[in-house]
Amino acid sequence: MSNSSSITQFLLLAFAERRELQLLHFWLFLGICLAALLANGLIITTIACDHHLHTPMYFFLLNLSLLDLASISTTVPKAMANSLWDTRAISYWGCVTQIFFLSFLLSTEFYLLTIMSYDRYVAICKPLHYGTLLGSRACVHIAAAAWGSGFLYSLLHTTNTFSLPLCQGNVLDQFFCEIPQILKLSCSHFYLREFGLLAFSAFPFFLCFVFIVASYVQIFRAVLRIPSEQGWHKAFSTCLPHLAVVSLFLTTGIFTYMKPLSISSPSLNLVLSFLYSVVPPVVNPFIYSMRNQELKGALRKLMTDVFQQP
Repeated sequence: MSNSSSITQFLLLAFAERRELQLLHFWLFLGICLAALLANGLIITTIACDHHLHTPMYFFLLNLSLLDLASISTTVPKAMANSLWDTRAISYWGCVTQIFFLSFLLSTEFYLLTIMSYDRYVAICKPLHYGTLLGSRACVHIAAAAWGSGFLYSLLHTTNTFSLPLCQGNVLDQFFCEIPQILKLSCSHFYLREFGLLAFSAFPFFLCFVFIVASYVQIFRAVLRIPSEQGWHKAFSTCLPHLAVVSLFLTTGIFTYMKPLSISSPSLNLVLSFLYSVVPPVVNPFIYSMRNQELKGALRKLMTDVFQQP
């Protein structure tokens, strides 16, 4: 029997045992990481450099891209290193750090997606009050509140999780460290404390979900009252990308943690965790830029300016 004080490292779930497949996973992860870096970096640079995009919607989108960039940087580089060097190990403090930042970034992202739904609600349902309700100072304060809340949430759960005695070894059924996997290693009569805390802290996330649904009910009601087809198109072009990002974030996360135990398996867990932790940071920039003519125009202008410089 072991405890947390004697554990110096954890063993992560390997993507493959064959060396050829491990190297294939390394190159796959490298390509994904570079794509996320390029796509989110372009979004951040474009919004920062184009003064026409200095609006609440794009300010929050810039924050989302920063979160996506940091999120994929928390899990993928270690998975790449393990595949390249044919190892499964992560140090104890490396695991603590990974859990802290992943919890921090994912919880902050959900808070931010809630704020972005409020931004769309005000823009479509209360356009005359948009500048008053979402001025530059208000946007900074709201964004800071989302980041601060995510930090406190992560600090609370990371500290509480690693204060539990671990009695079930050091093997994790995941390719990165996360709280549910650590709880599986804890002594059976101790993990209920963190489980209860998780259940209690899920209440704010439930309120955020209700707020997002209520916002979009009001948005769709308002859009359906717009008489012109051009007005419909403009409203949906800004709302549908956000709705797609929220749906991707929630469906992959919910199915990962709430799927029936009867269909659970290491390979399925690996695929689902890949979908919710790696895919969104890569595809979110493409979702937002696909139907947004203003953002695409700014991106083209930025690229033209860069390549035409002497």
